[in-house]
Amino acid sequence: MAVVWATGWAAVVSQTLSVRSKIFVAVLAASVITGRPAVAGSSYPAHTPVSEVTRPPIGWVEFCVEYYPECKTKASVPRDILLTTQAWKNLERINLWVNTHVKPMTDMDHWGVVERWNYPDDGYGDCEDYALEKRKLLMQAGLPREALLMTVVRDHNGNGHAVLTVKTDRGQYILDNQTNDILFWADTGYRFVKRQSQSDPNVWVSLGEPRAAPATASSR
Repeated sequence: MAVVWATGWAAVVSQTLSVRSKIFVAVLAASVITGRPAVAGSSYPAHTPVSEVTRPPIGWVEFCVEYYPECKTKASVPRDILLTTQAWKNLERINLWVNTHVKPMTDMDHWGVVERWNYPDDGYGDCEDYALEKRKLLMQAGLPREALLMTVVRDHNGNGHAVLTVKTDRGQYILDNQTNDILFWADTGYRFVKRQSQSDPNVWVSLGEPRAAPATASSR
């Protein structure tokens, strides 16, 4: 099924994102967390460095047209997950469930378009669909939206890829359809490009460079 582009809604969403980007520059600047190293002796911060507000991916903009009620959110205070044993089990359980129950399929094969962000309700999807499903299920499990952030990265080949960032009091972890392991952000080997802000999921922020490490996965 091809994407149905609703011009009116797209214009509304784009204008909303533009206005919010301007409003939340100050909020985001105040909410940047440098963090302590998640691993003793690590030279990397617990969280990816955040810089300026940037454009959201077109896939997210179109997702907000199709799922408008889900994107009609109010600004909120950034929150990190308290990484208890139960919270970690929830992350592992949902990451594994989605990775094993959704079958990989490119947007071109699935929808006949280059890029579409969608829930994998029919059992098929690509990287951003896996991440969206994990985000939804983790929120349903009671974890705060402000700590579950859609994120765009590039792998060691320079290919674009989407993952779910989980911000916790113990550091920032990545849920990825390429691996069932939940990795500390600097151990993924990815170059982090942009992600949702914690203050507003419709505002996206640029990310700093991680260490130059071998990639553990490629985009799908």
